[in-house]
Amino acid sequence: MCSSDLPAPPAESAVTVVGDVPYASVNGSDLLLDIYQPVVQAGAGNRPAVLLIHGGGWSNLDKSTMRGMGQFLARSGFVGFAVDYRLLHGEENRWPAQLDDVQRAVRWVRANAAKYGVNPERLGAFGHSAGAQLAALLGMEDTRDNSDPALAKYSSRVQAVVDVSGPTDFTTDHDPDSIAFLANFLGVDYSKHPEVWRDASPAFHVSKGDAPFLIMHGTQDESVSISQSQELCEIGRGHV
Repeated sequence: MCSSDLPAPPAESAVTVVGDVPYASVNGSDLLLDIYQPVVQAGAGNRPAVLLIHGGGWSNLDKSTMRGMGQFLARSGFVGFAVDYRLLHGEENRWPAQLDDVQRAVRWVRANAAKYGVNPERLGAFGHSAGAQLAALLGMEDTRDNSDPALAKYSSRVQAVVDVSGPTDFTTDHDPDSIAFLANFLGVDYSKHPEVWRDASPAFHVSKGDAPFLIMHGTQDESVSISQSQELCEIGRGHV
């Protein structure tokens, strides 16, 4: 998305927020998103949109942590969609539940693009930490679960990705605690099914057809090593 191609930001800094909109129902529970919209200006046309995906180690936090970014984007002329997704609780909601949810959210946005003044061909994803891993895969992979006929014709791929401090390779940078967590999260031990760990790792999905990425990572990040982002960047350069 080139800045010169973006619609003009709203004349005022007012933002319209629509909270707790259901975008899916799983096992009888609704999955919700918040929508951050610029004040509608006459002749503004459809705007680019960004799916906002929170971090929290796939097991905590929620869409409210994306409030500031959603408001910033709306003031800048975008429509922001901050999403909740299923969180890991013990053995419940193991991978790839989270990927299925955010892919469905992208497709829901496209299905409702006219309602919210969104250009369905200009949809990006912004994610932090665990959310960045999900955002990365949205820019790389096609829909995994296409069982919903109402969304069957809509793509879950985004046109741009902002990856902030995202884990990208689950096969490296391990300590005993992270190995135990990932074995539970992914549902299998690495020694027995390394392909599952690789399949969940964006670094193993890089190709020339991927969306363009902006990758940011703190040099002193103690939760996710900067080497994770460096690896993804180096692999990406090899596919340009």
